[in-house]
Amino acid sequence: MARKAMIEKSKRTPKFSTRTRNRCKLCGRARGYMRFFEMCRMCVRKNALDGLLPGVRKASW
Repeated sequence: MARKAMIEKSKRTPKFSTRTRNRCKLCGRARGYMRFFEMCRMCVRKNALDGLLPGVRKASW
């Protein structure tokens, strides 16, 4: 879980555009971010297994 202070800090507009940090919309995690879903890898996995992401399913071969 990300610190509340870091989540709030990332919501502000930075002085320079390159300082923006992508964060998960659900938990605020900065690492393992998937741009297509706007979520971290753990939230993507949890939501995909629950069936909340349409068109995404677990691979099996």
